[in-house]
Amino acid sequence: MCKRIMMIGTLAFGCAVGAWAQQPGAMTPKTESVATVEPSKSFDAALSALEAQFMGLAKAMPADKYSFAPSAAIFAPSQKTDYLSPDNKGVRNFGQMVAHVAQANYFYGGMLSGLKPDVNVKAIGSLTDKDQIIAALEKSFAFTHQAIGTLTAENAFQGVRGDQTRASLAAGVIAHGFDHYGQLAEYLRMNGIIPPASAKK
Repeated sequence: MCKRIMMIGTLAFGCAVGAWAQQPGAMTPKTESVATVEPSKSFDAALSALEAQFMGLAKAMPADKYSFAPSAAIFAPSQKTDYLSPDNKGVRNFGQMVAHVAQANYFYGGMLSGLKPDVNVKAIGSLTDKDQIIAALEKSFAFTHQAIGTLTAENAFQGVRGDQTRASLAAGVIAHGFDHYGQLAEYLRMNGIIPPASAKK
């Protein structure tokens, strides 16, 4: 008898929840309707967030540490990764990775907009001096802002390369930058430096 009462109670509760869930808006979070935002404005805001964090991180590493890369000594002896390879098949050092992000900014920006960089993008990869790499990175962000500024509601989803659209490339440059940000944040911490964006205010 007791089990039957519990079963009836459970079924009644389930039916009540089901009926409530079917009411209009019952399970839907309330959101305010907002005006449509231009793709260029939306993506530019995300790029600015990346730029602020990435520039702070790049400037935080001392110049004499721009050649730093993780070595096998930092990790478990069983690791077989080629960390420091003269033919660059191992991991990039800090400076190389920052330069790589600058190059990628030009690549994505040029692809999504059709704009041509006014710098030798390939040469950025051979830079080793911190100040020169920082200057190249700053210019690459300026170029990417300009490129993202060409996005409109009409062209954002135009195909550019295969399934890629102008909008997906704009998202790609931001995702790529944050991917490397995460790696370089670890490089800083391996040198006892807290990434500025993670430092307590």
